[in-house]
Amino acid sequence: MQNEKIEIDSGNIIIGIELGSTRIKAVLINPQGIILATGGADWENHFIDGIWTYHQSEIWQTLQLAFGDLQQTVKEKYRTVIKTAQAIGISAMMHGYLAFDKTGNQLVPFRTWRNNMTLQAAETLTERFGYPIPQRWSIAHLYQAILNQEPHLHQLDFLTTLSGYVHWQLTGEKCLGIGDASGMFPIDTGLLDYNRTMLAQFNRLIAQEHYPWTLEQLLPNVKIAGQKAGQLTACGAKKLDPTGNLQAGIPFCAPEGDAGTGMIATNCIKEKTGNISAGTSAFAMIVLEKALSKTYAELDIVTTPAGKLVAMAHAQNCTSDINAWVNLLGECLQLFGVKVYTEELYETLFRHALEGDADCGNLLSYGFYSGEHNVGLTKGCPLFLHPTNAQFHLANFMRTHLYTAFGAMKLGMDILIEQENVAIDRILGHGGIFKTENVAQKILASALNIPLATMDTASNGGAWGIALLANFLAKSDSMSLEDYLDAYIFNQTKLNLIYPEKTIVEGYQRFIERYKQGIDIVKSAITTNLVA
Repeated sequence: MQNEKIEIDSGNIIIGIELGSTRIKAVLINPQGIILATGGADWENHFIDGIWTYHQSEIWQTLQLAFGDLQQTVKEKYRTVIKTAQAIGISAMMHGYLAFDKTGNQLVPFRTWRNNMTLQAAETLTERFGYPIPQRWSIAHLYQAILNQEPHLHQLDFLTTLSGYVHWQLTGEKCLGIGDASGMFPIDTGLLDYNRTMLAQFNRLIAQEHYPWTLEQLLPNVKIAGQKAGQLTACGAKKLDPTGNLQAGIPFCAPEGDAGTGMIATNCIKEKTGNISAGTSAFAMIVLEKALSKTYAELDIVTTPAGKLVAMAHAQNCTSDINAWVNLLGECLQLFGVKVYTEELYETLFRHALEGDADCGNLLSYGFYSGEHNVGLTKGCPLFLHPTNAQFHLANFMRTHLYTAFGAMKLGMDILIEQENVAIDRILGHGGIFKTENVAQKILASALNIPLATMDTASNGGAWGIALLANFLAKSDSMSLEDYLDAYIFNQTKLNLIYPEKTIVEGYQRFIERYKQGIDIVKSAITTNLVA
């Protein structure tokens, strides 16, 4: 502990912070990438006036709680506090719409990635660009606001993502890592910047509106991994750590999205590698050797933090419905006076799911809390169905919810594997659903029919990933990001590799066919006004 205390006191440490959809995490690492301390704070989005959002005040309150929790851990573990560091990195949920005027005032509530309210804009831009523009992308939100003639657009001066906003407030720099920027607007991987042809196309498309800006004036500057992106200001230090312990002047790496930091945390930034992040949403990131043959609505095209081309199979929904059912079962136990810790409850139920039928005994569920672009849903409506001839018991019930958590994402992955013949040497999973060993891993490996690996470090997710990117600032002059990760961070990492099981592969295939057939049931529930 004494050596670690010396490192902390001397500032030979790196801080990584990620704003996830349900928790803000903070980690402290040393230059070897070893985690010294962690902290965090829970938060939750709100559905207000038809928009999934977080209040601006909540961003800072929860961020301060998360950093304060990290400081408390350091104080208890090492008898000291963090005052300075070699570098800091900020990561957050990608996409969405955070709009500001010239004085820095937020013009409209934050529209997160979870909103499926830009269908007209997304379809128009996809056709205009010949490039997939999903509904959650920032440019789709901007163009939909234009189509809706929203009055705030005449005051618009800056458009960014959540990570870009927090970074700007802490450093004064309006920039974004290329991975996060690639979820705002298409990137030219040759230039490592926004696609200039498409920028010009968009400006011509809206020219008749006579706004006092062009698109390139609104967007954050693009930076790649290893480029410095400002330093902590005195004002920023107080916003992050109101106690006054944290000092100004700490360098920052570029802010990145959760998809990019997930790639870093699993060392999946080389061609033919991929990772799957599974939490509130689920997305697979596969680094491509070449561009896809055509545009698919089910697939995003984004980049690694170093600017390499990535196909993203994204699903808006993953674990929210599982969490709701587990909470309900826990409440039932409490009613009978049985106290079970949440972690034990999840682990027990997840392991019991493996006792179920390979095809879930004809049960079916959909965990669509919000809309799901992959299956054409603009709104969410969680459903559970058990036909009279189904094998309805607890193991099948839990297995069904684990199967369906990956359903929408699998539709995109099937396109990559079956239609585009994309080669994948290895794929790694990370996220809370994998916490119980060899359950969700086994199901997902069999659903995709690809070996799936997990590693202990991946459970720390994007906060660790962005800390590694911040740490790379000191190495970027002498080596590539790939070499840095291989030589310094993952040189002794052990992988837990799970192979597909033939019976689950076959059972999941039968399940996914029912899943696709039943989508119309969800659509019917929505169109008959069962959803507010």
